[in-house]
Amino acid sequence: MDIQKNIKVLIVDDEPNILLSLEFLMKKQGFIVFIARDGEEAFDIIKREHPKIVLIDTMMPKVDGYKICKFIRGGRETKVIKVVFLNNKSKKEDIENADSFYANLYIPKPFSTRDFVKKINMLVSEVI
Repeated sequence: MDIQKNIKVLIVDDEPNILLSLEFLMKKQGFIVFIARDGEEAFDIIKREHPKIVLIDTMMPKVDGYKICKFIRGGRETKVIKVVFLNNKSKKEDIENADSFYANLYIPKPFSTRDFVKKINMLVSEVI
């Protein structure tokens, strides 16, 4: 898939197994992948690399995914970044909370890799 070759994706999660799995999956799809193990590291990568898509675990210590999203939406250059929330919670209130932060997608964990890739590829068409 040549479309993804120049698209930078940042994956933010404090769970090493999820980071490794998503990194592998996204690289396999042809994305340029960056990983952050916490929100502070994510801020630095966002400022330095200007990813087009950020996959964020909402539940993390120190700086949670909602604060990262608020940072992204608050910046003149960063507000165009596509934000995907990854969360273990899938109640209606959790999804509405994600909407209130203007996330582009909300994907509850665990998820099917096939469905995940399909949803990310739909976002890619909006980035190009």
